[in-house]
Amino acid sequence: MHDPKVPARILRMFFHDCFIRGCDASVLLDSTRSNKAEKDGPPNISLRSFYVIDDAKSKLETVCPKTVSCSDVLAIAARDVVTLSGGPYWEVLKGRKDGKVSKASDTRVLPAPTFNATTLIQSFAKRGLSIKDLVALSGGHTLGFSHCSSFEGRIRNFSSTNDVDPSMDQWFAEKLRTNCHKPNKDPNAGEFLDFTAAVFDNDYYGRLVRGQGVFVPDQDLYSDYRTRWIVEAFWRDQSLFFREFKDSMVRLGRVGVKGDDDGEVRIKCRVVN
Repeated sequence: MHDPKVPARILRMFFHDCFIRGCDASVLLDSTRSNKAEKDGPPNISLRSFYVIDDAKSKLETVCPKTVSCSDVLAIAARDVVTLSGGPYWEVLKGRKDGKVSKASDTRVLPAPTFNATTLIQSFAKRGLSIKDLVALSGGHTLGFSHCSSFEGRIRNFSSTNDVDPSMDQWFAEKLRTNCHKPNKDPNAGEFLDFTAAVFDNDYYGRLVRGQGVFVPDQDLYSDYRTRWIVEAFWRDQSLFFREFKDSMVRLGRVGVKGDDDGEVRIKCRVVN
């Protein structure tokens, strides 16, 4: 209601949390004098809207103290932003405990804009997630926005023979070049990752089919034979995408879950108890 950027930010926050030490809210911990935390690692500096989780947690603590973990709050919030944006609803498994360790250096394991389908498949497999999970969860980019710096290498000086990435639609490349001037003096310049960026739908996959994916790994999902058929299926049938996205979010939410032996229910999400 108050900030249309929140859904994409919370969904991204959940992915980045689960991919490092499992879904343990380690991404929410603040850095200390002796430790630089995940949220201050290079890929996470652009994470925003932590206040959404803080607000929900503070309300929970007044009525139900020391019971609902920050990792559960983040998992539920990720579901809610999808549903409130027009996407599917699913029952979030609960009972996660919050981790006590958060290191900025661990953020190097996150999928990078330079990845291709092969490195993405390997990264997801390490977390027990399938190729179908990869393609379905990538559909979260339906709510995304990217600054120019993340795709600049695709629209200028791409290679010794091509100024623009040849896998990119020519009209779309010109659009991006117009949005992202050289030199770029607008820190807010960039491109939405699909044409209906405030709505959770399957338009993202249509862009990949048309050669209009913003990131290399996104477009490579259509270029690679192992993932292309899933992209095409999700583009043809939004209800199929919604079903698979729900199932994949439940599986993602199970990655690296902490128990009582190595976790706790934090009182405040930014600090360990």
